[in-house]
Amino acid sequence: MIVAMPIFIYIGMSFVDFYAGVPAGRTIPQDIFVRPGVALPMLVGFTSGIIAFITGLATIIKNRERSILVFVSTIIGALLILYLAGEIIFPH
Repeated sequence: MIVAMPIFIYIGMSFVDFYAGVPAGRTIPQDIFVRPGVALPMLVGFTSGIIAFITGLATIIKNRERSILVFVSTIIGALLILYLAGEIIFPH
């Protein structure tokens, strides 16, 4: 899942120039309707990062996983959750 996250985020970022004249929606559903090429890949990328954090944390706790890649994907997922929490708590 952590491999898919940057791929989908890059796909979403590549469509930003395509929707240059279209204003962003004020909510996520409105943004999906107005700019689906940007919103949907970004949403899938963020969702895969959150899922990578949850599955990585579950394997670390349950199976006592010691693989460095599991720790890296869990840390990246945790940083993503921290970023999303910051965006929700302190909107701009």
